[in-house]
Amino acid sequence: VQLVESGGGLVQPGGSLRLSCAASGFTVSSYAMSWYRQAPGKERELVGGITSAGSSTNYADSVKARFTISRDNAKNTVYLQMNSLKPEDTAVYYCHVKRRTRDYWGQGTQVTVSS
Repeated sequence: VQLVESGGGLVQPGGSLRLSCAASGFTVSSYAMSWYRQAPGKERELVGGITSAGSSTNYADSVKARFTISRDNAKNTVYLQMNSLKPEDTAVYYCHVKRRTRDYWGQGTQVTVSS
């Protein structure tokens, strides 16, 4: 199982980024997938997730209405669309899946929101 995030970078407040999480070794449509983030000096926190069946999504209150999680089954990839970015969204963003009682994480991608 491997998760590879990409798409991070430096963006101005109010801007947008789309993060990708390319999965291998399993099928993303068969598992709930989540995005987490960790800011400097803070604990890792859940950003949101997407279920396997039905593709329902849920989000932390801090990102609700600004972030959207989606999945492309053909590419075996999960996305995090981030709009109206704020400086407090600055963090390393991680993709996560729990498969057969084991947690898998990507290496993370840095998102910096600054003018």
